[in-house]
Formats: sequence, C-alpha cells, structure tokens
Amino acid sequence: MTERTYHHGNLRSALLQRAWDVVDEEGAADALSLRQLARDVGVSHGASARHFRDKAALLDALAALGFARMNAALTDASTRPGPFSERFAAAGRAYVGFAVSHPAVLAVMYSAKHHPQASEELRTLSHIGMTGLVSLVAEGQEAGDVRAGPPELHALVAFASVHGVATLATDDLLNGVPWETAADAVIDFVRSGLMP
Repeated sequence: MTERTYHHGNLRSALLQRAWDVVDEEGAADALSLRQLARDVGVSHGASARHFRDKAALLDALAALGFARMNAALTDASTRPGPFSERFAAAGRAYVGFAVSHPAVLAVMYSAKHHPQASEELRTLSHIGMTGLVSLVAEGQEAGDVRAGPPELHALVAFASVHGVATLATDDLLNGVPWETAADAVIDFVRSGLMP
C-alpha cells in the first residue's frame, strides 16, 4: 500500500492536533513519530516534512500550541470581571487544571522552551503567562488588595507555589487529596501572604 499524497486542507494544524493527542494519550513525547503522524492524518511523510523539518521542530510547535492554549485559559481567568482575589484564584486553578489535564504536553512545553534552538514564537509565548500574572498582581496593588513590593517578585512566588502543587498533582504525590482541594489551599495561602 502506498502512502497517500498531500491533499489535506490544513495539514499543519492537523499534525499538531494529532501530536497533542498522542502525547496526551501516551504520556510522553517519545511516542511521537512524524511518519506515524502523517499516516494518522492520511498524508505522505513528505507532506508532513513540508511543515516540520524534524521532530525537534514538531516539539517546538507543539510547545507553542500548548503555551497559546494555556495562556488563553489564564487570560480568561485573570481578566474576567471581579475582585483580585477571585481572578487570582481562577488563574491559579486554570494553571493547575491545565497541568493535570495535559501533564505530558506541559512537560514538552517547559522542555522545548529551554532548547537552544527554541523558536522566537515559543520564547515569546512562554513568557505571556508570567507577564499576565505580574499585571494581575500590579492591579491588585493599585486596588489595595496586594501589599507593596515588586509585583514581579510577588508573581514569581505565586507561580512557584501553584506550579509546585501542579507538579505534585501530576506526579500523583498528593496522597489522595483531590487536586482541586490542594490547589485551592495553596492559592488561598499565597493570596493571604500577598494581602496588605
């Protein structure tokens, strides 16, 4: 049986979505093969090579997609109407929820962004979440809901705490405590520490 030739409407998106699904299902990027992805979406390997020169390029694009999707969830949570405390909690839960739903994709995201040949798009997307958190903290300070101090440092402490609980949840180290309960407790603790 010969491979089918390129005829796909939006092949790049189809390959990326299939890569996302494979990483999600298999739990690691090791399961990815450009040749198999091409077969899965019904095109030749040569057609897929027009979009991704190698697996590293695919992982870079997958990481960029991950950051774009995570950033959208964080932005939605942190910019909704409401007081700082609600938006801060929603953003923290959005981050942990994304991590728990897509732990292997998150691992690809953080690994790929530190690759020496990471694309400029990936580097840019990987900083948007922290920039948004700094802005949220600064808004909280302006509203009198967050104590004085460098918003960048406050945001870093908040991120470290929430990322920590996300890591514990994805590594199954919460000793049976539901991730939502653990996340809420950590977020509430950090929020209390940020109060004036």
